[in-house]
Amino acid sequence: MAQNRLSLPRRIELAIGRKLFRLPPRVLLALSGRAAITRDGARLHPEMQLLLAVSRQIDAVTTLSHPSVEIARRFMLENTARFNGAGPEVAGVRDFQIVTPEATLPARQYVPRNAAAPLLVYFHGGGFALGSLETHDHLCRVLCHSAHVQVLSVEYRKAPECPYPAAPNDALAAFRYAQEHAATLGADPARVAVGGDSAGANLATYVARHTRSDRPPHAQILIYPVTNRDMNTASRQLFDKGFFLTRADIAWFDRAYAGERANDDPDVAPLLDRDLRGLCPALLVTAEFDPLRDEGEAYASALTSAGNSVDFWREPGLMHGYVHSALISPAAEQAVERLVTRTSRLLNR
Repeated sequence: MAQNRLSLPRRIELAIGRKLFRLPPRVLLALSGRAAITRDGARLHPEMQLLLAVSRQIDAVTTLSHPSVEIARRFMLENTARFNGAGPEVAGVRDFQIVTPEATLPARQYVPRNAAAPLLVYFHGGGFALGSLETHDHLCRVLCHSAHVQVLSVEYRKAPECPYPAAPNDALAAFRYAQEHAATLGADPARVAVGGDSAGANLATYVARHTRSDRPPHAQILIYPVTNRDMNTASRQLFDKGFFLTRADIAWFDRAYAGERANDDPDVAPLLDRDLRGLCPALLVTAEFDPLRDEGEAYASALTSAGNSVDFWREPGLMHGYVHSALISPAAEQAVERLVTRTSRLLNR
């Protein structure tokens, strides 16, 4: 189980980082070594620009799409740990396993102080190939502590070892487990929601769509979701490289996960689902400097057009993965606070 403690050197490093990223914008830009970065009339937040510069200086590996999946997974783990603290204390954290007909899935339960809270089944991002309970421990703690919800973080099987449909099958099985055991877990059985970021948000859409007529989720929380396989959207071209997640990364993940499957399969690309009626309420947020921005916003529009309740907004100046830099960057911290507030409002209503 993750220990909510940091070594003294890590605490000092993070404290220095927090001070650094609170310097005036003009100083942050000077430290980044570049003039302000703009795309399509929008300006990258100076804190994000410095974050990219720091990452380039520290890491020999600066891309997620590395030929070795083991190196890519280690890079994501180290990168998320570098800009995150231990996360807030919650009433309880417990590691266990969810046994399904197809696999045994590692899971981590985060319990808030309020009794019978809603339960959010959370799927981590990482292109269906990277990520783990550890990479998203900080975010799950924040959601539990500040949104006042119980969080069940689930580690699904990953590509390329286990390509589609392993991950969506695991997501659906984990959600059904949560529904059936909500009372035992100490949560409110009437309010079991599903959510995730990036690839994890894609899996949340799968669960929401495949359960709409049979015990659907209370809500779906979608953080910069993958909803399409079209490599030529405007945002995938505008932000093709240099903003953490690259178009090459997306293509690598897509090949590892979906392979030669037809591009029009809505279970891989939910934006292509022609009938999105009758889905549970959704919260959907995108980041302005994210190659996934346009497909996320198109999905929010499609959900709304189909008559669903959608709380959508875009975070200006931020990049894909900003939830992992909230401890360092005040702009990312404020964005996560907005996410937490709106999640709490949706799940606790």
